[in-house]
Parts: sequence; C-alpha cells; structure tokens
Amino acid sequence: MSRADGSTDLPRSSGVMALGTIASRGTGFLRLAAVTGALGLSTVADPYNVANTLPNVVYELLLGGVLTSVVVRPLVQAAKEDADDGESFAQGLLTFVLVALFTCVLLGQLLAPWIVRAYGGGLDGDQAALATALFRLFLPQILFYGAGATMGAILNARGRFGAPMAVPVLNNVVVVATLLVFVLLPGPRPPTAEGLTRVQFLVLGIGTTLGIVAQTLALVPFLRKAGFRFRFRRLDPARVRSLAKLGGWVLAYVVANQLGYLVIVRVATGALEGGYSAYTYAFQLFSLPHAIVAVSVITALAPAISGHAVSGDVARVRADLSHGLRLIAVVLVPGALGLVALARPVAVAAFAHGAFTVENAELTGRVLVAFACGLLPFSAFQLLARVFYWLEDSRTPALVNYAVNGVNVLAVVVLATRLDGSALVVGMAAGYAVSYVVGALLLAHLLRRRLGGLDGRRVVRTLVRTLVAGGIGAVAAYGVEAIVRTALGGALTGAVVGLLAAVAVGGVLYVVSARQMRIAEVDAMVALVRRRAGR
Repeated sequence: MSRADGSTDLPRSSGVMALGTIASRGTGFLRLAAVTGALGLSTVADPYNVANTLPNVVYELLLGGVLTSVVVRPLVQAAKEDADDGESFAQGLLTFVLVALFTCVLLGQLLAPWIVRAYGGGLDGDQAALATALFRLFLPQILFYGAGATMGAILNARGRFGAPMAVPVLNNVVVVATLLVFVLLPGPRPPTAEGLTRVQFLVLGIGTTLGIVAQTLALVPFLRKAGFRFRFRRLDPARVRSLAKLGGWVLAYVVANQLGYLVIVRVATGALEGGYSAYTYAFQLFSLPHAIVAVSVITALAPAISGHAVSGDVARVRADLSHGLRLIAVVLVPGALGLVALARPVAVAAFAHGAFTVENAELTGRVLVAFACGLLPFSAFQLLARVFYWLEDSRTPALVNYAVNGVNVLAVVVLATRLDGSALVVGMAAGYAVSYVVGALLLAHLLRRRLGGLDGRRVVRTLVRTLVAGGIGAVAAYGVEAIVRTALGGALTGAVVGLLAAVAVGGVLYVVSARQMRIAEVDAMVALVRRRAGR
C-alpha cells in the first residue's frame, strides 16, 4: 500500500500480510505439532522430513530462487510499460513455469534414488528405501510450488498481499488431518521404517502432497478478482533473456544454499537417530517470527523499492530500506531474546506429546537456542539481498551467499571432528547463526557503498534501544517461567502455563520499556493495533 507521495505505508502493508501469515503460521505450528506427535524422533521421522524437504531443494535449484527474488520488478515494470498492463508477460511467465516444472517432475521420478542417496547419506537401508518412495509421492509438489510462487508474485505486483500469506492455512489443515488419520491407522507405535503399512505409507505421502495442491489452487479466485485471466502464452524472448541474466546469479545463490544443506543433512542424519528431525523442528520454530514479520515487510517493500529503482530514486530506496530494517528489528530482537530465554518450555509445549518425549523436546529446545541467536541477522540478510535484486544486481548477493555457506560448512566440518550426538546438532545450529551474522554484515557494507549510506546511525540507535528493552522483557519472562516450573514441574502442564505467563509479562514489559525509550516503530505498531481494535 502506498501513500499519495509514492512512499510506502509499511506498518499498514506489512500488518495486513502479517495477519494472514499469523493465521498460516499458527496452523503451521499445529501442523508441526501433529508431525512430531505422529512421528516423534522415530525411524520414520528422518526419512519423512528428508523426503518432504527434497522437493523444495529441487524446486529451488530449478526456478524457486528466481521466482521468489527477481520476478516482482519485471512484473512491476511490465505493468508500467506494456499496453496491456503486463497481462501478456504474466501469462507467459506462468506458462513457462508450468511447462518447465512438469518436465522436471517427470525427470525427478527417474532420478529419485540418486537424489535421496546424495542427501540422505546417514539413513540406513529401510530408511533410505522409505525416503525414496515418499520422495516420489512428494515430487508433484514442485509443480504446485512454482505455480503458487508465480501467482503470488503476480498478486504482489498488483498490490494484493494478503492471499499469498494466508493460503498456507489450507495446506496445514490438510496435513494435520492426514496425520490424524495416520495415527488412527493400525501399525506400530511409534512407527518404524520397516513396519510401516502400505495404507500408512499412502496416507502419509498422498496427504502431504494434497496440502500443497490445495494451497496453490486457493490462489486462483484471488487472481481472477485482481483481474488476471490465465491463458497459455509463449514468453517473449527478450523478457526471457532479461530474466536469465538476473536468474543466472540467483541460481548460483541457490546452489550455494543447497551445497550447504547437503552437508548439514548428511551430518545430522548420521549424528544420532532423529538428529536431522530435531534440527528441522527447531529451525521451523526459529523461522516462525521471520515468516510473520520479515517476510511480510520484505513483500510489502518489493513493489515500492522496485518502482523507486526503476525511477532511479536512490533516496527513496534508502529510506524504505531503513524503515524496513528498523521495523524488523523492533519485533525480531525481542523475539530472539524471548526464544533464548524460553526455548525449553516452547519446545516442550509444542512437541512433548504422542511419540515425542520430553527428552526429545528438550533436545529440540537446545537446538532452538542456538538458532535464535541468528534470527535478526538471518532476516536482515534476506531483506538486504532482496534490495540488490530489486536494483537488478543478483551477482552480489550470490557471491556473498557463497561466503555465508562457506562459513556454515566449515563450522559443521570442524564441529563434526570434535563433537558427536546431540552436542553436534546444537553446534550445527550455532554455526548456521554465525554464518548469517557474517553475511548480513557483508551485504550491509556493500549496499551502503551502492546507495551512499544506509541511515546507519538511526538503524543502530533503534537496534541498541530494542536490545535493552528486549533484554528487560526476556529476563522477566525467564524468571516468571522458572517460578511456574518450580511450582508445577517441568512437564507439559508446567511448560504451557509457564510459557503463557512469561510471554504475557515479558511482552508487556518490552512494549512499556520500548515506549519509554521512544522507539518510534513500536509506537507506530501500537497505534496500528489500536486503530484495528477500534474498528
């Protein structure tokens, strides 16, 4: 959403998306709880999580990075310059994505055993066979991921932000229902790779894929409402060359990520049974605040900064970026400190049920603490990288991303020679956090030179004040949770009650402290909440 002067009403725009994201991530939290309750850290958990991640890996390597990073600016530019407001370009782009990814799904079916073997090196024979079979059922997700990302980009370019953030609710509901059916089916408890029945296997595989299908098809009515009508159309060769120029370096960026991921998944699956799943579950908790806040801010900024970049208005690019960084900081800094203080009760409350024991949850909580230290650098890195893309420079973030993954891989390799078991999995998460600290600092330095500044003093001043206010809230939250845990015990009931009380006390203290320190972004968000509550 833009003001009359062309600037971005960022709190309002990101607030609209955050509401949709909260709904999708809230149900995503239920989905994660359903996965852990049904599978725990059993011999089925790692094959399921590896197989369910691999379609994302293949999709990202092929088109995902390009679709999520560089197509918004060409769509915005086509809407401004083309006689049909960019309709033909959008139709051609969606046609190209559908045809390319359908072909890749067919090839993936043939290459499935080798792909699983490359990533799931720590899986034993039965687990590797199960992962391969599940991966074949999950492969069609690639087609729907690509279609959904393209539809979302078309909607974002037309100023429609809410739907792409909200439709994952359908995916989560379908997968939760799938896992409830899975638990009710006859079979060993907890499930085992060698004892999984044919019906359990089909329910798990087909149900998980149907979630992605439902999520994508739900965008079609929103596209029609936005005035977009799809028809198969050949993409203009000149536009293909332009996308390929940007997409080449984005592919290099994605390849670096996947090389780093390859090392992580092989080491984690071999560290201990369920090690990769514990790493994955902690990462998904870590990514919740990033998805709700940072992704909403980044998506809201995309059309505005792309438009300023097309117009050559560097001052407005710099101003919007500064506002985005500060808005992310005032939410994610207290969020990260809160996760560090409350990681154990968060993990126990979320996961300690069904096949997932309190000990499993405590391991996941320790991994979460390590991840949480990198929350703000991770989100800042994603925003800074996107600004380079909107400035039509995909080379710089790709090269910096090689440095990020180099630090991450080096940390994992060194730690693997010195640690084992759960300590190694925790250390891997810490290495991930450190790598994004390095990456965010590098990108900030390079972008500062490109834009002639980043409004650094204002950003740093906001960050320092937020750290102080967030620290006050986090210390209070930790103390409240410890008191409740002492009174009620450390099992599920104590964790849930302690977590609710700690978040309430810590959150209020943070907001009060932040307003006393005159952190403008907190005041803006409080005012936004009051306006919406008044309505």
